[in-house]
Amino acid sequence: MSATGEVTDRTGRGRRIILWRHGQTSWNVERRFQGTTDVELTETGLGQARRAARLLASLRPDAIVSSDLRRAAHTAAELAALTGLDVTREEGLRETYAGVWQGLTHEEIIARYGEEYAAWKRGEAVRRGGGELETEVADRAAPVVLRHAEKLPEDGTLVVVSHGGTIRTTIGRLLGLESRHWESLGGLSNCCWSVLGEGARGWRLLEHNAGTLPEPVLGDDD
Repeated sequence: MSATGEVTDRTGRGRRIILWRHGQTSWNVERRFQGTTDVELTETGLGQARRAARLLASLRPDAIVSSDLRRAAHTAAELAALTGLDVTREEGLRETYAGVWQGLTHEEIIARYGEEYAAWKRGEAVRRGGGELETEVADRAAPVVLRHAEKLPEDGTLVVVSHGGTIRTTIGRLLGLESRHWESLGGLSNCCWSVLGEGARGWRLLEHNAGTLPEPVLGDDD
């Protein structure tokens, strides 16, 4: 922190990617599978986005990229308004397409497609609702993130505004985890984020499902 009290978070430790989930929607509240359905933010979700944007703006991001679905794009717009950065919208950052699951509640999916749901939770390759495989989501989303990260300055920060499932698969891919282990990454709450940092052996998960500013790691694992 500077003498004026401004947060100055340039540590000289490589590039950083902040993967930020969108704010709340009505379908989130109803526990409906959204997928690629273009659902708007609720007033609560908009408030979440504004609060989180104030925190993330203090990290002085260099670039913002977002899913083109409105719930993500409108979340990203709150950060853009504070930073003056443009938002690049990318279709590749959309949520998983889940076919006939989309619009169904959690309970309806289990009742109608229980075996399919259980297989997915076991880590099997499942086209939920006849839609995309998780690996296919990573195939389209991770390269988008990497392409924008490569444009960063040496210690730059990229904010990626996307969706819970897409963020999890992207993190798994960037960390080099086998796809069957991606489920071990817990979900993100609305408007929370995960932070990946550049390490000596590739990307590292520094924070997960965070809603406060990152703190430095002080210890033997730094």
